[in-house]
Amino acid sequence: MDTAARPAPPATPIDTPRLHAAIAALEAGLLERDAAVRLALLAALAGEHVLLIGPPGTAKSELARRLHRCFAGARYFERLLTRFSTPEELFGPLSLKALEDDRYERLVDGYLPTAGIAFLDEVFKANSAILNALLTLLNEREFDNGAGRARTPLVSVVGASNEVPADEALLAFYDRFLVRVPVQPVSDAAFAALLTLEAGESPPATAPLDDADRDAVQHARDATPLGASALAGLHALRERVRADGIAVSDRRWRQLVGLLRTAAATEGRAEVDAFDLWLAPYVLAHEPGQQPALAAWFVEHVAQAQPHALPWLARAVEAFEKQLEIELSLPADDGDDAAGKLALARSIGGADERGGMLRIVSATLEAQLRRRWSPVHVQARTAQVDAVIADAARARDDAQAALDALRARLAGRLWLPPTLAAALLAGPQTTLDAARALLERLHAVREGFAALPVDEALAAVAPAPVALSA
Repeated sequence: MDTAARPAPPATPIDTPRLHAAIAALEAGLLERDAAVRLALLAALAGEHVLLIGPPGTAKSELARRLHRCFAGARYFERLLTRFSTPEELFGPLSLKALEDDRYERLVDGYLPTAGIAFLDEVFKANSAILNALLTLLNEREFDNGAGRARTPLVSVVGASNEVPADEALLAFYDRFLVRVPVQPVSDAAFAALLTLEAGESPPATAPLDDADRDAVQHARDATPLGASALAGLHALRERVRADGIAVSDRRWRQLVGLLRTAAATEGRAEVDAFDLWLAPYVLAHEPGQQPALAAWFVEHVAQAQPHALPWLARAVEAFEKQLEIELSLPADDGDDAAGKLALARSIGGADERGGMLRIVSATLEAQLRRRWSPVHVQARTAQVDAVIADAARARDDAQAALDALRARLAGRLWLPPTLAAALLAGPQTTLDAARALLERLHAVREGFAALPVDEALAAVAPAPVALSA
């Protein structure tokens, strides 16, 4: 995008510290909800709606109430929908005075058409009369009241459902929720924390975001372009969802871009990059079961954070360890008599449980009866191990560099859930730990070869290298 064609900078800069405070207030006391709270707030700032999919009792309504407190002047509306719900419950009763004048109008004050943040529980159980009105309200932010259509102050609707709707008649309404977040009961790891939470614990107070803050976000989002890496990632992602049989409309792709641009703008970045695509599984997956595969695609192809077992290095270490074990166990070249003496020495050592003189004699005798090696043999073995140690050190350094680079890429990501950041870093950290452990074993093997008994008089014949499989 040409810089001259971009909108002028917003009069009010984005208050990033206030966004941090809002996230902290949303998350306080809500265990294992770091993704849900960030996605809900980000979607609201982007002017989109959120669907929380999960069983009852998983803090879905509490999250919606807290989200309402993040926006100054936004009225809150909440309803549990059933197939018996009536339009009056959501949109207000009919005006008797208007009926007297032959007008079909509702008294909407205090109902959904005047809400800024709304929570609709069991949202797909509503009847068609309600759903048809909700479609226009959610998409256009307008409400048909009598003969006129009025603008509404709606910021975002948080819907909740136990499951994804299977009825095709509900798919258009389901599509109105851009962000779809699975919410499950807390894990076993957080169960103790759940039981010890203080009853009625309230989130910390924070200054709510006002209209100027929302305008600043909107203005910054419109001025934030897609970077080359993000565009390439979106092309690759389109191929992936197509291969997985996930149908994504053009409108949803454009809405996803709007969400990515909102994330980049509020994090103070000049453009959207590929790492913003961590949001894509919550937008493109049609049902929760499709999200893990898309998240794994991001880990492997964008973050490149999958762990590597370094099998070639592990096989080399095992081969050296086996060879050292063989060479340490070989008797001296004195025939069967040496082998028998060595077995006797070992039996003597095991017979004295108190570790007295017999054990000392045994150790001395066993050392004398071990096979001795030429200096050339020892040098050849240590030289081959040294070559692999150099390769292992490079693998360790590469893993460290990958970890440092990923940590730098993740720094300052306001919306990235800490649990996801930790999971991403765990991949290269696992690779680094594996490289370090194998390198330690290689050094131990080298010390073992270097400590082999040496006989200077032996022929200077280099052994065949230890076979290392690729």
